[in-house]
Amino acid sequence: MGPVRLDLHVHSRYSPDSSLSVDAIASRLAAVGLNGFALTDHNSVSGHSELSALRPRFPDMVFVPGIEISTLEGHLLAYGVAELPPVQRPVAETIEWVRDHGGVSALSHPFRRVHGVGRIVAEAARPNAVEVVNGHNSPAANRKAAELARRRGLGCTGGSDVHELSDLGRAYTEFATGPSSVEMVLDALRSGAMSAGGDSFGLAGRIRLEWRTGLSRIRRGFRPI
Repeated sequence: MGPVRLDLHVHSRYSPDSSLSVDAIASRLAAVGLNGFALTDHNSVSGHSELSALRPRFPDMVFVPGIEISTLEGHLLAYGVAELPPVQRPVAETIEWVRDHGGVSALSHPFRRVHGVGRIVAEAARPNAVEVVNGHNSPAANRKAAELARRRGLGCTGGSDVHELSDLGRAYTEFATGPSSVEMVLDALRSGAMSAGGDSFGLAGRIRLEWRTGLSRIRRGFRPI
């Protein structure tokens, strides 16, 4: 098997700011050049059972159970955990929880003004990887994340931060060795055997995103994520 591309940051209807069905996401993968994705809903593992149900229909795709956790300092991506971690705990503590439960962690968009952990925390945290290409980030924020990962010797991941189907595949994580199972993906993430690719958001895209995000906040009654 050749290189495998996975979008490692995808939100479905189990997130308060997305209405996408898991089935719709899986059905779109091949069209955008992906070999699978990680379902990383906000503080929810409710969609994991749907991933399992999809595998017979998409035998060549890799579906990674994940979660985007709201920590005290910002968001953290976790892969390969089956239960909801404690939320609003320090990111260092949450990383340890993920590791103790057999999972892999990556700092989500660490230099984003909202929901990023910021430089001080990112310098001290000990995740397996850093999300260095986030499809909703500015080029500058992604460059800062990439520089941090390079300097600290951490793995690099990419994810589109999908909330609408049109975003799927905008950013991705590529595995040269072609993992064909969740465990193989987790092992590659632990060893750093992957690279990140894709596009940042330009100014026009960020303006549209802010508009969509504002409407989403209104719809959910300004509940935080």
